Amino acid sequence: MKKQKVTVLQAFKEFIWPRKGILFIGLILIVISRLSSLVLPLKSKELLDEIIPNQDMDALMNMVMIVAGAIFIQAITSFVLTRLLSVEAQLLISKLRAKVQKKILSLPISYFDNNKSGALVSRIMSDVEGVRNLVGTGLVQLFGGTITAIISLFLLIDISPKMTLFVLAPIFVFAIVALKAFGYIRPIFRKRGVINAEVKGRLTETLNGVRVIKGFNAEEQENISFEKGVDRLFQNVKKSLTATAIMTSSSALLLGLASVGIMGMGGAMIIEGTLTTGDFLAFTLLIGFMVAPIVQMSNIGSQLTEAFAGLDRTEEIMNMQSEANNGCRTIDLKEIIGDVEFTDVSFSYEKGKEVVHNVSFKANKGSVTALVGSSGSGKSTLASLVASFVNPDSGIITIDGNDISKVTLTSFRSQLGVVLQDDFLFEGTIRENILFPRPNASEKHVLEAVKAAYVNEFTDQFDDGLDSLIGERGVKLSGGQRQRIAIARAVLANPRILILDEATSNLDTESESLIQKSLAELMKGRTTFVIAHRLSTIRQANQILVIEHGEIAEQGNHDALIKSKGRYFDLFTYQSRI
Repeated sequence: MKKQKVTVLQAFKEFIWPRKGILFIGLILIVISRLSSLVLPLKSKELLDEIIPNQDMDALMNMVMIVAGAIFIQAITSFVLTRLLSVEAQLLISKLRAKVQKKILSLPISYFDNNKSGALVSRIMSDVEGVRNLVGTGLVQLFGGTITAIISLFLLIDISPKMTLFVLAPIFVFAIVALKAFGYIRPIFRKRGVINAEVKGRLTETLNGVRVIKGFNAEEQENISFEKGVDRLFQNVKKSLTATAIMTSSSALLLGLASVGIMGMGGAMIIEGTLTTGDFLAFTLLIGFMVAPIVQMSNIGSQLTEAFAGLDRTEEIMNMQSEANNGCRTIDLKEIIGDVEFTDVSFSYEKGKEVVHNVSFKANKGSVTALVGSSGSGKSTLASLVASFVNPDSGIITIDGNDISKVTLTSFRSQLGVVLQDDFLFEGTIRENILFPRPNASEKHVLEAVKAAYVNEFTDQFDDGLDSLIGERGVKLSGGQRQRIAIARAVLANPRILILDEATSNLDTESESLIQKSLAELMKGRTTFVIAHRLSTIRQANQILVIEHGEIAEQGNHDALIKSKGRYFDLFTYQSRI
């Protein structure tokens, strides 16, 4: 994957400019806050040089009121600024997370096969968090700090150009150090995102596979694996902390040296009578107001660098081509009849390693096509090709005479039903899982699907019936119960094309008998593709394709294939003896 690098201009156009209104208000507030902060040093000069020598109590009271008012204004503007921009930043993060999640779900199945779910969660949740520094208080504070530093600089020059020049020298050196550090830590932050995704991915796998881990007493090796990942993350963080420490120490050293120099120069000028005590106090306070924003800018700069590193990774995702956006899918199928035809179709997951080779067959509308063969023969890949989860490297697949690669995925998959070998159930209730393909389906249709898949055979025994919670991935249910829910889901979807991938593999003999009846009803009038190891379940199929090494070794109905005494005959007679 080509590495993307988000530029400042890109970030400005996408994140900052659309929020120019609220950011402008933020800038006004920060300017007011910063100008208010300058009242104290200016009034301190007046206090020492005019009010105290003249013993003017009225002027003293007025000065105290003015300084107190300035402090109050600072507090109010600070609250409003933080509240306004922080909320906007969180809103942006929420929208960006939703955008990235939508994009990821639009990517081809192959992307998910090559990336861990935990890593994808990290892409969605963690990588976008840094954007808060672009529209939150960070950027506005950077601007406000700049204004404060500039105003303070002019005031310092007015008091003493000589001492101001002395102060600027170490600040200039610090600026060079900071810029070098920012360039160094951006790739570190980017790498941190990668490591963080890998660690989260492994952790997610560990938690999902906890029964396997405990079953094989493998807790220790998982602990070691996680510790290695955490250590990689620590080493990465340590590198960035080193750069941050260099900036902090250099600022302390350089500014400390400047302070020592000012004490000497200022003291000498006061003795000579060229500088008043009030001027010296105002100068030292103003230095703080000029230097503090600069030091703050280094911290904000680090935050912005982290934000850009996260946006780099996000940009990689957003620039990937969506599954449905290849420019060729322009045909909308209003209603699918169900004629499916393969013509010289070949496919490979890896270049040079074909899984399907020159496969040709036709499945007429309403027919049942069974795919049988040994493990790894290419049966599930053929089913994935039918579902358009993957696309042929060569050859053509048509649906009702239309090239499936040119049919919009929405129009096709809205009329597609899939029941997988290890079908996925979502955390929630049984009802919610059945309603998944049609959330607005009527209670009548839900109950019909429940009855058709014999889900009521076990839900009637539950206190909460269809509203019973099933736990993560349906962990509270047996394999047979989960499979029946998956079949009920497919019944409710009412598809024109149906794919059954080992749909009865997790069922006991009794459940299988019930499900076979429901599947027979489900398959009526629908073009169905059945993948089955239990050959006894496909005797009534219109055609049986025996797949070996990605090719059709035999083709025909059950009786014809038995008579030919080929590969299907061997498989069937072997299972019959078991």
